[in-house]
Amino acid sequence: MAEQEVSKAMLVNRLKKIEGQIRGIQKMLGDDRECEGILTQLVAVRAAIESVGALVLNNYMKICFRKGEETEEDSISSLARCVALWGRVHVGE
Repeated sequence: MAEQEVSKAMLVNRLKKIEGQIRGIQKMLGDDRECEGILTQLVAVRAAIESVGALVLNNYMKICFRKGEETEEDSISSLARCVALWGRVHVGE
């Protein structure tokens, strides 16, 4: 089964969930919670952000190339820049 495009609403909902996780981490810090629990939540946030980034890149490949506003060479170059940008901010294992 082919991967589906992800709607803007779904991406926004995921980002709102991440925002809630961040607020929870802030509360954990304010409550002097144990470091391992805080770190566990930070790892979850990092994974969620990476997932959203991957979905945006996936959408870019599926949706943006269909616009036809650019030449194929321009589209490939634009995608390469996006992948390179994500690679710079992506925290690998």
